[in-house]
Amino acid sequence: MGMCVCPQWIIRITHIDKCTVNRLPSTGCGPPEKQGAQGRIFFLFFFIMVRTKTKTGVFTIAVEEASAERGDTNKKSCIFQQYVQPCLAELFGTSLFVFVGCASVIGNVGAAGVIQPAVAHGLALGVLIMVLGQISGGHFNPAVSLSVYLCGGTGLSLLLPYVLAQMCGGMVGAGLTKVIYPTDVYNASLGGAFNIVNNDLGKTTVAEVIMTLFLTTVVCMGAVNGQTRSPSAPFCIGLTVTANIFAGGTVSGACMNPARAFGPAVAANHWNHHWVYWVGPASGALLTVMFIRLLFGDQKTRVVLK
Repeated sequence: MGMCVCPQWIIRITHIDKCTVNRLPSTGCGPPEKQGAQGRIFFLFFFIMVRTKTKTGVFTIAVEEASAERGDTNKKSCIFQQYVQPCLAELFGTSLFVFVGCASVIGNVGAAGVIQPAVAHGLALGVLIMVLGQISGGHFNPAVSLSVYLCGGTGLSLLLPYVLAQMCGGMVGAGLTKVIYPTDVYNASLGGAFNIVNNDLGKTTVAEVIMTLFLTTVVCMGAVNGQTRSPSAPFCIGLTVTANIFAGGTVSGACMNPARAFGPAVAANHWNHHWVYWVGPASGALLTVMFIRLLFGDQKTRVVLK
């Protein structure tokens, strides 16, 4: 037997109990003895449907709001990991590298040879690349960042922030060195700043070009180029720095890194022929890019004969 639905009024239901059920009106249809029961059944059914739909709507809105909040959080986290964290890693790593480098030069005053600076620079760089390389690539050197960018290893949006972070890191590292050493010891070594002693700017610049060419080639071939990429790249890069200091430390100081030259130059206020340590490394980095893009790069990296 069907039930005729003819409610005569609409009620807002916020609470239902036994007394409320007994007061619900009949549908006004069917035999008189069944109208009350049918009306109560109808309004109970109506109450359940209204409450269910209301709860479902609230749940849906809450889920959408939670999803939006998670989306905003994920977006902020993505921006931090892609841009902020790598720059902080470059700042931190360059600070430690320059600190160790300057300290090793200051501690080597009066000693014969360049063993201490060579080993200290190479070990510090290799360890820092191993630890921070997965975050920023472990450049710690504007010349390296330039060559890596031009070889397709990083984006343009990070090139300038990286260079700025490295320059700031160089100043921080050199400043820490100045703080921990006595003034007379610090001044005797110019705070680890580079000083051209032979006054032959041509030979000094060429030496920086060749040594930076060697360093950036190892970086790009060992860490960027897909065909020759190697897990031992941090170790190889550190050894390259050590070898270059052994080879050219007495000629130009074997800088290969404008940030390494800039930091102690600011701290010690020593700017004699400072341009050499920008022109030489930048030229060496550009030569590396030419060789890799034209000759040694894999099919993705080469611009000719693909």
